Amino acid sequence: MKKIFFTLVAVFALSFAVNAQDNALGVRFGGGQGYGAELSYQRALGSNRLELDLGWAGNDDDHYNAFSLTGVYQWRGTISGNFGWFAGVGAHIGYWNYDLDGVDADIALALTAQAGLEYTFDAVPIQLSLDIRPRFYVIPDTDFHWGDIALGIRYVF
Repeated sequence: MKKIFFTLVAVFALSFAVNAQDNALGVRFGGGQGYGAELSYQRALGSNRLELDLGWAGNDDDHYNAFSLTGVYQWRGTISGNFGWFAGVGAHIGYWNYDLDGVDADIALALTAQAGLEYTFDAVPIQLSLDIRPRFYVIPDTDFHWGDIALGIRYVF
């Protein structure tokens, strides 16, 4: 009886996991203008989604540390099968400090856009993405940065 119960629970859980792929959690490498990696979370909002990324970077030799939080509302589309595109707009807030000859720290605020391609595998719940995220900074100075190309690897659930 226990085996049947656990088998039914496992089948139910697996079918729920396969059909409820609304969220993704993983890492985005190389993006964020100086941020080495970002913890990335995606939440489906109907056919679109919200992506939240927490970035960090540091260099002990230069005594440099940076943190950021970026939120982007994304529109999504399908190119073919599991291969798709996304584009969106959002906001970025960051903090950095550079302590070589004294402390130099600041907060940054920017409007951001994002565009990219993604592939979600059938056999495993993994999503790969490649994107670019340009930014228009409004604080501390007005500045534009084309963004860096980033590779995302996320677990879809």
